[in-house]
Amino acid sequence: MPSLAAPAFRPTGWEDRLPSLKGCSVNQVHRNRAIIGGMPFLSRVCLFTGLIIAVAAAQSPETWQQAADLPGVDLTGLSAPQKTAVLKIVREQGCSCGCGMQIAECRVKDPGCTFSSGLAAMVVKGVREGKTRDQIVTALKDSPLAKGPAPRPILSDPVKVPISGAPAKGPENARVTLVEFSDFECPYCSHAVGQVEALLKLFPKDIRLVYKQFPLSMHPHARKAAAAALAANEQGKFWQMHDKLFANYRQLSDANILGMAKEIGLDMNRFSADMASGKFEAVIKKDLKDGEESGVFGTPAFFINGKLYNGGMEAAEVKPLIEAELR
Repeated sequence: MPSLAAPAFRPTGWEDRLPSLKGCSVNQVHRNRAIIGGMPFLSRVCLFTGLIIAVAAAQSPETWQQAADLPGVDLTGLSAPQKTAVLKIVREQGCSCGCGMQIAECRVKDPGCTFSSGLAAMVVKGVREGKTRDQIVTALKDSPLAKGPAPRPILSDPVKVPISGAPAKGPENARVTLVEFSDFECPYCSHAVGQVEALLKLFPKDIRLVYKQFPLSMHPHARKAAAAALAANEQGKFWQMHDKLFANYRQLSDANILGMAKEIGLDMNRFSADMASGKFEAVIKKDLKDGEESGVFGTPAFFINGKLYNGGMEAAEVKPLIEAELR
């Protein structure tokens, strides 16, 4: 079996020390401006772009504090003192998008943020009009932009999520289809396994669980683990491999994955041949595409009858939503 990349260094038990994070996010850390019930979306979802926490930390913290030109901030026509006044204000005042950064910092780290862009434009306009710092700060606080983004509904509008051929369990005629996009190396996805099982036990005749692969690029072993699960599926043992992988999400080396395959009784010659063939890459790519087109921002992501669930996967929180679908 082709070798896996060496795992990125992370202190033992780092996930356990995080404050109730619920998943891994598709965008940069500061993309937590998507608020869910007043709670940053980041706190519910693992990062999977290259600009993750480690990368952000590696950047010089002085960059945005020293930059004389900020992305999308037009200082044309301002005098040197006016430019200084603008930069001082945007470095001091916070952005309202939910990122927890100052306006200038958000402009540098998230040029696409419409909140920091709009607030910076207000500062430039105020300075250009000769307003005092206090007047400009008051205008920022009174602006509609200060309210930040509107809360996301707990369930988004339904979309059609392709599930043909995906591993599934539960009654085929179940009234609720729960589609999961997940990553075998994501700690939050591992936590979700027990919560999903609790839901299946609560509604044994009413939920059909469908699993879609969504390995994140920040997890070096996730894609190979996804292929291993699909190889097990070829032998009718997807869920046994699913459980093994998530139970050992911190230890997904080649040798460990082979050991899991043996433990669940797979034909090892067939398993190794399937893994070496690369035949599952097309499935993984399709699942990733399906997830992105359906609005998946990170892992784990769940759709309840086609409606993206914008919350943490806790059985107690999801139970009322399932009951509502069954009414």
